[in-house]
Amino acid sequence: MSGDENAPGARIARARRRRGLSQSVLAGLVGRSESWLSQVERGKRGVDSYAVLTRMAQVLRVEVEELTGPGGGDGEEGQRVYEPAAEIERAMMGYQAVSASIGGREAAAKATAVDLRARASAAYAGYQATRYDDTGRMLPALIRETEAAGGDDREACSVRALVYDTAAALLHRVGETSLAWTAADRALAAAELSGRPELVALQAYRLTYVIAGRKHPAEALELAMSASAGLERVMRAPDADTLSVYGALHLAGVHAAAAVYDRAMTATLLARAREIAGRTGDGNRMGTAFGHVNVAMHAISASLQLGDAKTAIETAESLDPASLPAGLTGRRTQLNLDLARAYQMRKQDAAAVNLLLAAERLSPQLVRYDGRTREVITSLLRREHQPSTPELRPLARRAGVI
Repeated sequence: MSGDENAPGARIARARRRRGLSQSVLAGLVGRSESWLSQVERGKRGVDSYAVLTRMAQVLRVEVEELTGPGGGDGEEGQRVYEPAAEIERAMMGYQAVSASIGGREAAAKATAVDLRARASAAYAGYQATRYDDTGRMLPALIRETEAAGGDDREACSVRALVYDTAAALLHRVGETSLAWTAADRALAAAELSGRPELVALQAYRLTYVIAGRKHPAEALELAMSASAGLERVMRAPDADTLSVYGALHLAGVHAAAAVYDRAMTATLLARAREIAGRTGDGNRMGTAFGHVNVAMHAISASLQLGDAKTAIETAESLDPASLPAGLTGRRTQLNLDLARAYQMRKQDAAAVNLLLAAERLSPQLVRYDGRTREVITSLLRREHQPSTPELRPLARRAGVI
């Protein structure tokens, strides 16, 4: 074992022993050799695949961060899978507003709320278009300038909520779950000071996915239902924006309900979301992408969560992603990824690989950073039949799986 008890290898060894697993058993469960795991635990090599690291955390029933230390997802060089996360984290540690809270704000040039809002909107558009690397590079300066601008008026709080919402959405998507939780919590706190109920509900929607991503789906479902009930109490003659947030909360609830295998709640929430989509149509109001297509996509995802690949395929093949609003590259790509997962579950590997390649053409960054997609690729590799899937191994290398 490595001499450093806090090294990733030592952490893995401790977690393995707590679970009562031998090196041979753990290595087999994550698709690697016993000698490979022995080298990892002795600090002779790193876990150079995020998919393997995620699978190991699942088997050992711990968070990834418990195996890697803060800022999980480290590769062999000690680098995060998503490199911009380190600078985003440093920006979030700045706390520029503390001095002003204690002793007043010094006169200095600062960005206006109008400028910050425009930049936040551009960053969020980049996130929805799956330009994750570019968006990640934009966020540190945006976070710092938003905090430096300060202000406790409603407009300043709204802008702060939107900036942290973008950070939370991006960080959640690239697997930085701990940092995403912090950003989502800050977004919700800022929204609560904005005086805008629909913005508070929007941040609850974001936080629902983040909490579910941290393996607390029951708590996520409770949050989604609480937020939608609260929004109902203030909706009199709701506009399309508020209705879209309301519908999005139901879809967040679908995601969480399926994760706890509550089929009845999943079906109820999907039915209600379809009714709301009938009033809104398809759109991207408040950045939710809510509408008929997104409801169908959540039905596909829920079917997969519940182990029903056949229904997922039937729903997906009747869906036209072209009806999604422009700019939603992530949602279009997700349809291919979900279909690939469904075919992989049914052991139709050639079809799964073709869909993964189609997804990669739309968004190579989403394929690379999406944890569930890496799991699909890993599963395909375990039963690889090269003559029928010759492009699988090159895809796996590009996605960072091998």
